[in-house]
Amino acid sequence: MVPSYIALIPQACFVAAVVLGLRVVAWFVYMMVIAPLSDPMRHLPGPDGSLLESHIQRVMDPELSFQTYKDWRTRYGKTFRFQGFGRHDYRLMTFDIRAISHIMSSSNYEKPWQTRSFLGRLIGKGIFSSEGRAHELQRRIVAPAFSHHSVTRATTIFFRKADEVCDRWRDIIAERMEQTRGDAHSSAHQGPFPVPSTVVDIAAWISRASFDVIGLAGFGYDFHALKDESEEVYCAYRKMFRIADKGLNLWQILELYFPVLRKIFVTDDIRITNESKKIIAKAGQAIVAEKKRAFQEAQVHGDEEKDLLTLLIKSNLHNSKELRLTDEELQDQCSTFLLAGSDSVSTAISWCFQFLAMYPDVQIRLRRELSGAPYKIEGLESDNSMDSGFVDTSARARWYEIARMPLLDHVIRETLRLHPPVHSTIRVALKDDYVPLHHPVTLRNGRLVGSHDQRSEIWERDIKIRKGTYVHIPLEGYNLSQDQWGEDALSFNPDRWKQFRHKNTPSLTPGSNLMTFGYGSSSCLGYRFTIAEMKVFIATILPQFEFALAGDVEVSRFNAIITRPYVKGKWSEGTQMPISIREL
Repeated sequence: MVPSYIALIPQACFVAAVVLGLRVVAWFVYMMVIAPLSDPMRHLPGPDGSLLESHIQRVMDPELSFQTYKDWRTRYGKTFRFQGFGRHDYRLMTFDIRAISHIMSSSNYEKPWQTRSFLGRLIGKGIFSSEGRAHELQRRIVAPAFSHHSVTRATTIFFRKADEVCDRWRDIIAERMEQTRGDAHSSAHQGPFPVPSTVVDIAAWISRASFDVIGLAGFGYDFHALKDESEEVYCAYRKMFRIADKGLNLWQILELYFPVLRKIFVTDDIRITNESKKIIAKAGQAIVAEKKRAFQEAQVHGDEEKDLLTLLIKSNLHNSKELRLTDEELQDQCSTFLLAGSDSVSTAISWCFQFLAMYPDVQIRLRRELSGAPYKIEGLESDNSMDSGFVDTSARARWYEIARMPLLDHVIRETLRLHPPVHSTIRVALKDDYVPLHHPVTLRNGRLVGSHDQRSEIWERDIKIRKGTYVHIPLEGYNLSQDQWGEDALSFNPDRWKQFRHKNTPSLTPGSNLMTFGYGSSSCLGYRFTIAEMKVFIATILPQFEFALAGDVEVSRFNAIITRPYVKGKWSEGTQMPISIREL
């Protein structure tokens, strides 16, 4: 005879299923119908859409976003709302500098957990994927590694790797000329140059060089990526970043909410990512252990290494024990250095050469300016060892000369303005808030916010935002705003920076208004490193090569973690930027 309580199990399961179903229906009704009615965002101007229509692609696709920003600013002003994944998901977007300053500086706004979770899979709990107290602590410890003095020391590595790029390109040109020798009508004699030229993938070579740079400058590890792409750790990072560049599909978004799915359904991408992370973790442990040992010995012998990781370890040890980063967190900072210090910098340098190819008059002017700084200093190429004091002194002298060149500075800033490596950033409100405005907004009921309302005699300066609301900060959109940069905001014009000659800080400051490096407590600590590396590579390479567009190849952009270039129609082939080069 079956016990009575066992006979009740099917009934209990049915009741539980009904209750669960009712809760899901109630949650759906609340999210789609009730919650939007109380959302203050619905009162703001902005584009309308159907119930589940999303405007996210128009905002996040760099091929569409610049026109979207322009249209929306014209129609709705500087602050408005748009639909995320539907009418239940109103999101704030603002070009109002006072609002941006408030949001980017307030502890009430953080990167969404979804963003941090996605980044955490790649780089662990580094400074990019942390928020709150953890981010504040990491920022304080990491900051000394990117001081003006430490970046100046790293220029020795920048010069060395830039020269190595030139050597590799000469080899490529020589090989291709050898292949076509004797053929008067070979393809090497066609194209924009009257003398032999060769098309190279600038993005690939600069990416390999910047990986070598951050490996050496970051933690004294040479990937030898410029020689060949076979080093195990380098390959692991490359595989992992290529997978991340695919972006998030619907299934991967589901995995963020239910991480257990990545263990149940192990795809090829998940398997490769996991294998890569194991290789990186093993190497990271060995590097951190070696650096800590070397630092302790240096305290006795006084011969301290100068790479970023050593400086980070030194800064970390100055903290009290309860505030120090663990070895695992130090390893995560290494991965963060590699992501930010390789791909973001290499993308910026590649776009700079693309602009110089597009604007040969600027290229000629810049080459003339650089001709005053010899690209070879006697003795620099004869001893490239990192412990050579003469090399270090020569490189610094060379760096101080090019660092003061105005047109070089303007070309770099204009490149970073038009094509920032990070397209935009998202924040989420941790609690209800009032966002201050500098420019008034007309609500849908006709009332003004941010200005004196003559009808009601009420002075309203802020817009209300509720907990959980997403805020999109259009970094590129602000850089392209005609309100800030004039009617030619979409044009490459380095001379616009002449009026900011005495403004040396490339962040959002009075007289600069460049949003590429963020703003406030989340601004990029490595901006000096980025600009220095860009200046060194361009100052070294441009006097030795001439650049022109590669025929009818059209280079476009796609937005993953970094906004990368690709050949239109060949997105599946990944990051590419073919440019025709000729040795001078």
